[in-house]
Amino acid sequence: MRTYSLTVDKLLEHAAKWWGRREVVSVHAGTKVYINYAELRDRSNRLSGAMRALGLAVGDRIGTLGWNTQHHLEMYYATMGAGFVCHTLNPRYTIEHLAAIINQAEDRVLAVTSGLVTLLDSLLPLCPTIEHVVVMDGNLPDGISPAGWTAKLWFQDTLLAEHGTAVAWGDFGEDAPAGLCFTSGTTGAPKGVLYTHRSNYLHTMRALQADAFALTAADSVLVAVPMFHANGWGFPFAAPAVGAKLVLPGRHSDGAHLAKLIRDEGVTVAAGVQTVWQGLLDHRESTGGDVHTLERILSGGSSCPDPLIARMESRLK
Repeated sequence: MRTYSLTVDKLLEHAAKWWGRREVVSVHAGTKVYINYAELRDRSNRLSGAMRALGLAVGDRIGTLGWNTQHHLEMYYATMGAGFVCHTLNPRYTIEHLAAIINQAEDRVLAVTSGLVTLLDSLLPLCPTIEHVVVMDGNLPDGISPAGWTAKLWFQDTLLAEHGTAVAWGDFGEDAPAGLCFTSGTTGAPKGVLYTHRSNYLHTMRALQADAFALTAADSVLVAVPMFHANGWGFPFAAPAVGAKLVLPGRHSDGAHLAKLIRDEGVTVAAGVQTVWQGLLDHRESTGGDVHTLERILSGGSSCPDPLIARMESRLK
């Protein structure tokens, strides 16, 4: 058998080839946006070419400040597919923590959602390695001007339109770094954890097994785990690997928002931390809203208490 390098771009390539019309649904600024895997693959691949046009080389780090959206997912694959390192940043860090992490990683590009651009006036002066800022979605908020920034400003769709070119993905070793994520700083200064392509690929294969996530092409998967937490528990890779519909809730994870998404998009599998499910239960009990398509809930972060499990089993039907 021929050698097959385990790089994560192959997961989206597989989805585009065999499940090209399967939807990715995301919410930005209160509006749902739809794209399919074939379109997502094309945009992500051409965005890789645009990133190379900025002068990036294999191994360079791109920081992301974003929520669970289509544009953030495009940046995931555009970065990793071309051999750059996707450095997901937690927007809830202090400016000082963010600056320290960005400087330690030596990020050359910072991709940010429009709703977090207000952080940049304070952040950029502390981050001399940042050469380019890419606003992933929307426009600059009122009152924000890049005139004093040390980095060049781009808008992701404009960057894609002006410099997007198709490139060959995965032309590097499977042990190359793919993602970088720092701990939350609860045990001292945040510590960086580097994910290789091989580790992400093997994690995806394990997660898909019957005694783990057990996803299939018949599933609609709601990812309420932030994409800046441990690669969203691997769902941005696992869902396309099997052609499952992917539902990204954007910034908000309150019970009413998630319940509507579950109903509207026929969600069968949902993943998040305990507080997310407590909020969904509270909303369900106060409104009686129907979430009958939901078959499985995946909870993490800490051990789920038995009373919460019992409450979910009795109320989320």
